[in-house]
Amino acid sequence: MERDGLWHALDIPAGVTLEALLARGPEELRRAAAGAVGPLPGAVPVAPLRPGKIVAIGLNYLDHIRETGMDKPARPLMFAKFPSSVIGPGEPVVIDSDLTGSVDWEVELAAVVGTPLRHAGPAEALAAVAGYTVANDVSARDLQFSDGQWTRGKSLDTFCPLGPVVVTPDELGDPQALRLRTVVNGETVQDSSTAEMLFGVAELLAFCSASFTLEPGDVVLTGTPWGCGAFMDPPRSLRPGDVVEVSVEGIGALRNPVVDGTR
Repeated sequence: MERDGLWHALDIPAGVTLEALLARGPEELRRAAAGAVGPLPGAVPVAPLRPGKIVAIGLNYLDHIRETGMDKPARPLMFAKFPSSVIGPGEPVVIDSDLTGSVDWEVELAAVVGTPLRHAGPAEALAAVAGYTVANDVSARDLQFSDGQWTRGKSLDTFCPLGPVVVTPDELGDPQALRLRTVVNGETVQDSSTAEMLFGVAELLAFCSASFTLEPGDVVLTGTPWGCGAFMDPPRSLRPGDVVEVSVEGIGALRNPVVDGTR
């Protein structure tokens, strides 16, 4: 976790992963955060967890729906990102030009599940959140649109940066009142608020739990606002040499360079 610009270590028992800690319940994460030791100015942040599954939601911001010209979904549009796509702060997003020529950014608020959820109502679902982090739902638009479904274009290796920290709900406050931003090479391209969500965090988690069990350590990406490169005029894409930074108010900034991975 980060305090005052310095990295501190959570007070986690030896041999226990964050995922295992989450399985013990939200109170254990709060205790670990309260007992954080440090500061550790030389520490290097990594992805805060390796989720069992990543559930993502498309077209969930009213301003993003307006920029796409699409209709509002009647219910959340759900897809998956493979856990193998996860990287941490500072790790490179790798673009293989033999696979894709249209790679986009998407800043997202990510909810980390702390309690098993199945057939939960919105209030129960929100209470099961152990914490929140920042995600960049990196997307190969050409694969996404040509495949007719989104899994491959959203799940290429390195296409799910997470971090820099997990912030507990009591520290973060209202998840529906947070500023989100994306900056590419110093230029702000996304700047919005979670207040623009069509379906809020509680409703999304309840919707997911109606179909399958959400388990401790699972991550739910809650959608992105306006400003995606694919919908600019002319369209823009990430290229090797770029640096993309996504941030959520109260959590921090997640910065990743973009590199060439063509074989």
